[in-house]
Amino acid sequence: MGTDDFGGGGGEGGGPPRKKRRVLRWFTVCLSLLILATAGAGYFYIEHLNGNLSKDILNLGDSKLDKSNPNAAGQTPMNILLLGSDSRQSKSNVELGGAKGDSGRPPLADVQMLLHVSADRSNMSVISVPRDTKATIPKCTDPDDKKVYDETTDKINTSLQHGGPGCTVATWEELTGIPVDHFMMIDFSGVVSMADAVGGVPVCVNNNVYDPQSKLRLKKGNSVVRGEQALHWLRTRHGFGDGSDIGRARAQHLYMNSMVRQLKAGTKLTDPGKMRGLAEAATKALTVDEGLGSVKKLYDLGNDLKRVPTKRITMVTMPWQYAPGGYVVPKNGDADHTFSLIRNDVALDGKDKKKAHAKKPEPTEPTQPRSEIPVRVMNGTGSALQPPVSGRAGVVSEQLGRKGFAQTTADQTPKSQADTTISYQRRDQRGNALAVARAIGLPENAVKHSSGVQGVTLVVGGDWREGTSYPKGAGRSGGEQENKAPDSADALRGDDDKACMEVNPSYVW
Repeated sequence: MGTDDFGGGGGEGGGPPRKKRRVLRWFTVCLSLLILATAGAGYFYIEHLNGNLSKDILNLGDSKLDKSNPNAAGQTPMNILLLGSDSRQSKSNVELGGAKGDSGRPPLADVQMLLHVSADRSNMSVISVPRDTKATIPKCTDPDDKKVYDETTDKINTSLQHGGPGCTVATWEELTGIPVDHFMMIDFSGVVSMADAVGGVPVCVNNNVYDPQSKLRLKKGNSVVRGEQALHWLRTRHGFGDGSDIGRARAQHLYMNSMVRQLKAGTKLTDPGKMRGLAEAATKALTVDEGLGSVKKLYDLGNDLKRVPTKRITMVTMPWQYAPGGYVVPKNGDADHTFSLIRNDVALDGKDKKKAHAKKPEPTEPTQPRSEIPVRVMNGTGSALQPPVSGRAGVVSEQLGRKGFAQTTADQTPKSQADTTISYQRRDQRGNALAVARAIGLPENAVKHSSGVQGVTLVVGGDWREGTSYPKGAGRSGGEQENKAPDSADALRGDDDKACMEVNPSYVW
């Protein structure tokens, strides 16, 4: 089936490596495209480049999570799923990726990273999920031939074969509970041109390394990789760490961070001919959702991303553990804690500043008696795999009524979100919202100030599918000391220019 296209999961139960089938599908190209290629392409034939872009439907699942609410200032976080396809549907991709026998095989999404940009654009978090992660792939319908792919359990990289990137988006929403706003998918083409265009990317290894499978050969210390050498760096699995896909994810994080530092330091393209070629290669290699389906939209997105300081970019790998059958699975506690931080727009670096109101402390007490506080309750328990629990809004509304909130109403508008939240529209309503939270046992960090709601609004999420009191320890991140990525996420900061890859001792020369 081709799921071991990188040579297996690299851990217990992983299959043997397959030569010529380890190809980079990497996030760096996507970010480079946003910041570099689209900016230069704006001076050339925009309509022609727009025609190069492939577009696809964002989400092919039957049920989709609702988008994130805006914060008090009307700013909304953004989540972009970045996919690397091992498609060999073109001659250039076959030449770069090898494995000519796979030229007709449906592609796999062997690199998957979610880029989360905070609502205020002060920080960015990127989380990789290993390609061998065991996932429930929801029912998806191919938009082209209308073929229906039934729900199944498999490695997450195979989700791309269930109708396209929109099924991978649906799988991610189910796995993480994070609503996905856009996707960008890249194949092999344009990778070498991108690396050359920025003048090479500095990388570091802690020992001499030679990986004959990827052809990476570097001396101990710092090097600048260009062209195909950059591709070798990003392909390498065996040469780093324990030889698994986990080490390669960190190598890709290191490379991307280094490239971002290069770009922010003033790296520019000055040769119009090279710029034209780069724009051609990049746009032909890219598939995006319809909401990002033009160079202008990509350019605007790139400008938005450039607002984030390098030191506030944090890259992590989903906390994981090995499982039978060549799988890895999310690590209990740590994985959902990481997902929860992103769902709640909390920076993974732990450096979010508390919202300060020096002259006006945050209200903590209600401004009205319970009987006069209007509360709207909505049922958000549905997900890609689970139907909504019928009547949840009514059950919780009745419980609030018994607690004295006589103005509570159940809103039947369909919703879908992972976490139960209470949102309030105006700052002076915070005390009222906290009173509602206390009445049902919901923690304070579930109370949000949002310009996107009216009054006090309670959404019963997928974490509360039964009962009249919010279950303790339902997976929500809590406690100031916990508001950062766990150690098991292997975080790498964007401004860490001292990071060095640990070479697998079996590949030292």
